[in-house]
Amino acid sequence: MSSTASSGRRWDGTPARPHRQRTLRVAHDSPTRLVRSTQSSRCRDCGNRIDWYTRTDNRPVSLHPHELDATTVPVASRWHVSSGIAHPADDGTPWCRIPHLTLCPAHAAPTPLTPQIAALRRHLALHTRRLLDTGTLTPPTPDTNPPATAPEPCRPARPIVLLLHTRYLAAQPVDTIQCVAQTRQRHRCAHPILSPSAPAGTWTLVPATTGHRQLALPDGLMAVYDLTHLTYAEQLRWRHQRCPHHAAAPGAADLALCDWEPFDPLLHHRHIHNRLPTTARHRTQARA
Repeated sequence: MSSTASSGRRWDGTPARPHRQRTLRVAHDSPTRLVRSTQSSRCRDCGNRIDWYTRTDNRPVSLHPHELDATTVPVASRWHVSSGIAHPADDGTPWCRIPHLTLCPAHAAPTPLTPQIAALRRHLALHTRRLLDTGTLTPPTPDTNPPATAPEPCRPARPIVLLLHTRYLAAQPVDTIQCVAQTRQRHRCAHPILSPSAPAGTWTLVPATTGHRQLALPDGLMAVYDLTHLTYAEQLRWRHQRCPHHAAAPGAADLALCDWEPFDPLLHHRHIHNRLPTTARHRTQARA
């Protein structure tokens, strides 16, 4: 007599009842809320696959998707990932990760390179050439003819935001910064973090200094979207880039990296605006 019916399995050993999927949750003590399975992308310059990670300084970094033998990677290029955070150091294991910029054939190769890394660069370069030949990859071309007199926009495309006593450079205008949380349908939340139901920041002019114990820039003042008058919890919501609904749902994971970039006036000088975006611009007419 067959015992298939009593065991609850079919003749091939598969369960007779459909498997019920369990919902994955982010641990409360996790240093990152990012869902790793959604952070694979392709380099826009060479078309090869990359994995995005968050560094210890909250900056994003693109790593080669595969681990390499640590003895074949220069010490300065060795990275390791711990609890979802990328660290620019060797963790003592025989394997390590390497930044994609070191391998990207669209950029100049750093020196010196080991023979194994040079061979891997050539392999990625062949894949890039194949993508170009088939028309799959169209590398971005810089604008060689910018307008001579481009008007200064009243709405900064990448505003400077002050929160938690730290200046950040946003990737897009304040009112379009999107929530990074995952919905129940496993899609990215489409709501902005600037909500009508929550207090907003204020535009203000602050000295254009580079930071602690550094010289001030000659720009004088710069426009900053100030959030420091909000509560600590509300500033954390902005820092975590979450809408009010998902800020109250700590179990929801993140589907994208936060767009905040620590502001450096020396690197981001072209994003400094010397007047408030809310100030109307008046044109003066020449008198006869």
